[in-house]
Amino acid sequence: MADTLQEVQQQVAELQAQVAFQEDTVRGLDDALAAQQRELLLLRRQIELLQARHEAFIAQHEAAAPDSPLDEKPPHY
Repeated sequence: MADTLQEVQQQVAELQAQVAFQEDTVRGLDDALAAQQRELLLLRRQIELLQARHEAFIAQHEAAAPDSPLDEKPPHY
């Protein structure tokens, strides 16, 4: 009977250790996921800003030189 009690106590201790390890792992994964989410939001914002700057540049370029030599086809076309 004492052996059975010790086995049960050992199993409970092992299960507690496993749960503690899993909780720590989940906490670490949650932190990593949160960091990736912040980085993703930052990258999206940077893309939005770059798109806006690109559109502004194109609009400015088209307004400044609508008949740019770069838009002309070479004579052999």
